[in-house]
Amino acid sequence: MQWKGFTAEGDTWKRIENLKNAEEAIKEFEERMSAEVRRQERINMAEERDFKRGELLEKFMARMLYG
Repeated sequence: MQWKGFTAEGDTWKRIENLKNAEEAIKEFEERMSAEVRRQERINMAEERDFKRGELLEKFMARMLYG
């Protein structure tokens, strides 16, 4: 954990039990990360779909040009 106003030398690991007052911040972080994972999955699916469309178009064009 990096403490606000301290450098990286002050970073520490804390047990979850010792962070009871941070439960809300942890929950918000986990929700943001979950939303980011879902967003990235949608991006990946769209990129894959677009790639497949391009691949199909290339195959179609090749058949049109070369039989």
